[in-house]
Amino acid sequence: MPLNVPILLTWMRIVAIPLLVAVYYLPAGWLGAHERDLLATGIFMAAAFTDWADGYLARKLNQTSAFGAFLDPVADKLMVAAALLILVQLDRTDAIVAVIIIGREITISALREWMAKIGASKSVAVSMLGKIKTTAQMMAIPLLLYQAPLLGFDTLQLGNWLIWIAALLTLWSMGYYLRMAWPEIARHSGD
Repeated sequence: MPLNVPILLTWMRIVAIPLLVAVYYLPAGWLGAHERDLLATGIFMAAAFTDWADGYLARKLNQTSAFGAFLDPVADKLMVAAALLILVQLDRTDAIVAVIIIGREITISALREWMAKIGASKSVAVSMLGKIKTTAQMMAIPLLLYQAPLLGFDTLQLGNWLIWIAALLTLWSMGYYLRMAWPEIARHSGD
């Protein structure tokens, strides 16, 4: 396993997941509700920044690796899934949103793995639609974690609009990836 700055940042994102969850399980007197939400938002946003930073540094420092390419999306999916489960538990978003987003991530990850196994991974390469979906998610989740008014905006309402947009884009992008992979799926369905 190579160890370089981009991979270290990815590992930091993975370590941040239990910290994010733990914030909501601290004893009642340690943090007020707003401080808890602020800390969780900060942890999530720092993790989101490391997602951008590890990709940028891997390209800039020429430290890309197969392990890093594997670990980065795993870290992203785990962080988003943990945050969504917290938000459902806090009743800040609907369970159906979490099921759509997490279910799509599992489905597309399995599809990508299978497509790589049959040598057709280019047909499910990351698309612009997937990037827009990810952007909507990464904007929505901090707003939902924060939950308090910010600069005159109702972050809970804005976050819920964005997370529903992300859920719709999630379904659309899943359909796109499945459509792109369908010729290979049909060709190899008897294997």
